Amino acid sequence: MKALVYTGPKQVVVNEVSVPEPKAGQVRVKVDYCGVCGSDTGIFLGTHPRAKAPLVLGHEFLGRLDTDGQRLKKGDRVVCFPLLSCGHCLACRSGNSHVCNSLGLIGIDCDGGIAQYVCADEDILFKVPEGVSDKAAVVIEPLAVIVHSMHMAQLKPLDCAVVVGAGPIGILTGIVLKHLGASRIFVSDVFEKRLDLARELGFTAVNSAKEDFVRIVRDATDGEGCDILFECSGSEPAALQMTDLTRVRGTICMTGVHKKPHAVNLQAINFKEQTLVGTRVYTKEEFRQTVELAAVLQEELEKVVSHIVSLEESPKVFDMIADPDCGTVKVVVDCRS
Repeated sequence: MKALVYTGPKQVVVNEVSVPEPKAGQVRVKVDYCGVCGSDTGIFLGTHPRAKAPLVLGHEFLGRLDTDGQRLKKGDRVVCFPLLSCGHCLACRSGNSHVCNSLGLIGIDCDGGIAQYVCADEDILFKVPEGVSDKAAVVIEPLAVIVHSMHMAQLKPLDCAVVVGAGPIGILTGIVLKHLGASRIFVSDVFEKRLDLARELGFTAVNSAKEDFVRIVRDATDGEGCDILFECSGSEPAALQMTDLTRVRGTICMTGVHKKPHAVNLQAINFKEQTLVGTRVYTKEEFRQTVELAAVLQEELEKVVSHIVSLEESPKVFDMIADPDCGTVKVVVDCRS
C-alpha cells in the first residue's frame, strides 16, 4: 500500500509499505481522508521530541472498516480517538488519561493514517452518524480539542470572546463559541485569507499586524476587554498581549500549545484576578460527544477544509501550509487513490 512517510527533517515521501495486519482486539481501516495538523508539521520540520523516522504520519483519519470487529462491522465509517496512555500513572488512575505522564498519539509514537490502510484497537474507533459528510467528519478530531477547551474554560452564554489565531483550531473555536451562544466573537490573525473565512462565518476579524487589536476589543467592550480569551496561535506576541485583551476577572484559555516559553504579564493576572487555564487534547467521552456535535455543525465544519490533496501529492502539503499566499486553513489528504 501507499503511505506518506517521514524519513528525516524536512523529508517526506510516498512509499510502498506493507498492508498492516490487525493484532488481537484491532481492526483494519481503509482510510478515505486524513487531516494534517500542527504536530505533523513539527514532525516534518524535525522538531517533534518523540517522532522518529521512518514514520507514517497522520492521526486525524476517517475511513471504513476493512475487517469485522466485535462491535463494528466491515464497511462502517469511523473516526479514531488517537491517544495512547499508559493506564498506570496518577493521571490515568484518576480518570485523566488524556494527560497521561507518557501520553502518545497514533501518527507520532506509532504509524498513522496518511496511508491507504491503518490498524487500530476497535475500542478507540467511533462510528460516524449517517448524513455527516466526509468533509465535516474529517475535522472531528481537532473539533474535540475545542469541546475540551470549552469545558475547561467554563464558557457562559453571552460571554464576549476573543480568539487569537485563525488557523484550524482558532476557526473551529469560533464555530463552537457561536453554537454555544457567545454574544460577540473577535478573531485575530495576520493572514487575510484566513480572516476572510472568519468574516464569512460571522466573526469580527482583525488583522493584528495592521490594526490595534487591543484598542478594537476595548472600544467594543466599554474599555473593559473580553470575558474569555482562547489563545490558539502559539505566538510570542499573543502570549504577552492576552492579559491586555481580557477584562478584570476574565478567563484566558491556552488552547494552542506554545513550543517554547514566552513572556506573559503575570502581574496583570494578579492585579486583574484573571484565570489562566491550560488545556490539552480531550477525553474519550468528549471525543464521543464531538462525533455527535459534527452532525449539528456540519455546514460550518465543511468550510474549515480549505484544501484536499491526493495521497500522491501529499509530500507538498507542508510547503502549502507554510506559504501564506496559498491561503490554507485545513489541509486534508485524500487517501483513496
